[in-house]
Amino acid sequence: QVQLVESGGGSVQAGASLRLSCAPSGLSSSSYVLVWFRQAPGKEREFVAAIRWNSGNTLYADSMKGRFTISRDNAKNTVYLQMNSLKSEDTAVYYCAARRGLAYSLNGDAYDYWGQGTQVTVSS
Repeated sequence: QVQLVESGGGSVQAGASLRLSCAPSGLSSSSYVLVWFRQAPGKEREFVAAIRWNSGNTLYADSMKGRFTISRDNAKNTVYLQMNSLKSEDTAVYYCAARRGLAYSLNGDAYDYWGQGTQVTVSS
């Protein structure tokens, strides 16, 4: 059974940083893609960033480049999303998701496994 457990959300002031974590379990091979999506109230789900577990290759939404960094720690079996210079518009529930294979997708429907989400609130 695949599980994704997220942590690290919270409430911060604009300009602050947060690091989200996602610990996958039950993914039996190393060929999978882990991604972060977010969803703000009243808005559609939005792709944030993706990483291939085996190679560490990454992909970012254009609007996230430069402020957000996705990475993985093989030893800890954890994927991180480092978020810097947070803005009020970054307020959302952030979800970790995974799919087997090596293909990225910006469409959340392509991902089979989802975490429970972690709330990030940025106040200005």
